[in-house]
Amino acid sequence: MKQFRLPGAAGARHARPRWLALLALCAVHVAQAQGALAPDARMPAAGTPPAITQAARSAAPPKPLPEGDLAVPSVTVEGERPSNRIDRQVYDIKADVSTSNGSAADALGNVPSVTVDPDGSVSLRGNNNVQILIDGKPSAMLQGENRGAALAAMAADDIESVEVINNPGAQFGNDGGGGPIINLVTRRNRRAGGMGVANLNAGTGGRANAALSGSYNQGRFSFQGGLNVRHDGRDTRATVARERIDPVSGAVRRSTQESRGEGLNDAFGINGGVGYNLGTRSKLAATIAYSKRSNDQHGRDHYANHSATGELDSDVTRTSERSGSSGSNSWGVRGEHKGDADGELFKMDLRVSSSSNRNDSAYAHRYVYDSDGRQRAFSRQGSGTRNRMTDWTGDYERPVDAAMLKLGYKLARNAGSVDARYVNIDALTMDETDNAARSNRFELDETTAALYGSWQWRVDERWGVLGGLRAEYTRLDIRQLTARTAARNDYLSTIPSFFISYKASDQSTVRLSYAHRIERPAAGDLNPFVVYRDELNVSSGNPGLLPSETDSLELGLDTTLGLVATNLRAFLRKEHDLISERRYFIGDNVLLTTRDNGGSRQSGGLEFSLGGKVGKTLSLSTSGNVGYSEQTYLNSGGAVVRRSATSLNVRGRINYQVSAADQLQVVLNRQGKTLIGQGVREPNATLNLSFRHSLTPRLNVVLNVTDVFDSNKTQTRIDSDILRESSLRRYDGRLVYVGLSYRLGGVTPGARRPGA
Repeated sequence: MKQFRLPGAAGARHARPRWLALLALCAVHVAQAQGALAPDARMPAAGTPPAITQAARSAAPPKPLPEGDLAVPSVTVEGERPSNRIDRQVYDIKADVSTSNGSAADALGNVPSVTVDPDGSVSLRGNNNVQILIDGKPSAMLQGENRGAALAAMAADDIESVEVINNPGAQFGNDGGGGPIINLVTRRNRRAGGMGVANLNAGTGGRANAALSGSYNQGRFSFQGGLNVRHDGRDTRATVARERIDPVSGAVRRSTQESRGEGLNDAFGINGGVGYNLGTRSKLAATIAYSKRSNDQHGRDHYANHSATGELDSDVTRTSERSGSSGSNSWGVRGEHKGDADGELFKMDLRVSSSSNRNDSAYAHRYVYDSDGRQRAFSRQGSGTRNRMTDWTGDYERPVDAAMLKLGYKLARNAGSVDARYVNIDALTMDETDNAARSNRFELDETTAALYGSWQWRVDERWGVLGGLRAEYTRLDIRQLTARTAARNDYLSTIPSFFISYKASDQSTVRLSYAHRIERPAAGDLNPFVVYRDELNVSSGNPGLLPSETDSLELGLDTTLGLVATNLRAFLRKEHDLISERRYFIGDNVLLTTRDNGGSRQSGGLEFSLGGKVGKTLSLSTSGNVGYSEQTYLNSGGAVVRRSATSLNVRGRINYQVSAADQLQVVLNRQGKTLIGQGVREPNATLNLSFRHSLTPRLNVVLNVTDVFDSNKTQTRIDSDILRESSLRRYDGRLVYVGLSYRLGGVTPGARRPGA
């Protein structure tokens, strides 16, 4: 366990990183050497619409029944630019003005119906049970509590497109959740020659980030890679007002908590890949990635507790110094071979990824009053988590007349561990004593074997059908090392899905889809050990949790109404054996948060996306969803309680081409009321602004302002038979970034269109 200083020690708060000057010199050096790169891939001339540009880039001879599609027409919306396939919606984010200085979390926040809060929690249509994949594969860096930090550290400019898969098909497993899938497709240059991008940005409060990426293709070989560094984050302020209700007498005990947290994060990431063509039919590729993130945070919490008669029980202020770090790494190899039949393809992919998190906190308590006399002046707490995923998949596809047969397998192992330690420190002697009741070690091994098959059939020029079935066997081995106990659980799940596509006209396509999914509990959900966040708030898992099951149905229409591209989706979702949050008191003022299978949820609504151009310079688009959700849970006495909410989520975007060299983008996000566990999250709205000016055909300057009106907050309410709680958390919402983006290769001399 790391030894660390007590609060109050001197230290710089927002030190400006020294790597900015070094990276700037690297970017200049690369820019000077870029003439050696072959600029075969040219940028379009000024004034070329983005949709035409993308079509020209992706133009290729048609293939029978391309992967995941049924040769139905794509629908393009300027600004968000979705290209819909039978089982997913694809959003091209390269035209987003803010990508050069934003993170992956920022990029996801601009995708329709996707919401990312400042802590990195991702939800889709109000559903927090979302899987996030990279190039169609799970990664340990995007699992559990590490996901928010990983998304904040990943550069948005590394992402080619975002795929939203509300009803995943048979080829997708249930790693990291059984809900909808968001797939991040990374940039890949498939043209001969080389190209690259260098970004350097500075923001308010000492924030900064920079990224350098590039690729080179020549003959049988291809290379690509990148690195990025970030120094950013948000300070927080929070207030909590809580009332504990005695279910027998009705007596109420009140308590309040006020918190502040300060400190920015340092992140570094590097990735690379190489590909080799073995003749005309076979390819081999390998990838490697590494990232690291550190955080030093200063905190202050003030707690006030009252008795049932209103008298003050305790008044204490806790200051804390927190030191944390997380790291992740991954490597993978894949190969593919084209068979003798046209369209026959076999692919094999092995990926290994791991992540680790460490947090050490030192606490100092100043007691104004404590009625029970149990004063702890100093203490410290440390925790470490590790996760390692091994994923080996194989896929085979072969055309059969007017259909495509796909078969595949998956073997995976997910190993996770948690190590928590709590130490009491004597106020006079500063001697340390382990607190055995708050220290714990826990391990979980999850092994999965899966087989799937799908049949994709083009019935005629109008009708297409895709049906699939997946069978998964899962075994869980749980080891509570501190208590010296172990348990095992295993189950077999079958996961069906189907998709129907009907081309009503040249401009309109109707789609119907259904999927059955399961959500397996994560390691933290199963660990029964009680973890103390502070003296009033603790949490624990539930080793008896079972997988929850979901049935999802969706009916969609993609059409063009005049000059407006329109996408409509009506959806219905039902979940049972729901893994949901449950809270109850285990002491006078100590609130325990745990997990249960004791509920169900159903939701439905209409998702919409509209967009088009007004004249030659203005693009308008709006998207969102209006929905109704209903959820049941068990109260403290075991009775079933039903709650419901109607919400409207809206995102509006304006892109204005001020001149050939200037582009302005304004994005409004509004999130409606959402059911969470035993409570609700209140509506929230933010406005973001971006401006890009082209200094030369290769060099752009970008201004990005997030949360212009500084309105971003998370506000929740809980109202149960034993607890009423209102919490409000605010962040450093308004952030301003100014940066330079330089593109190497791929530019036609004289072209001035920025960002193409």
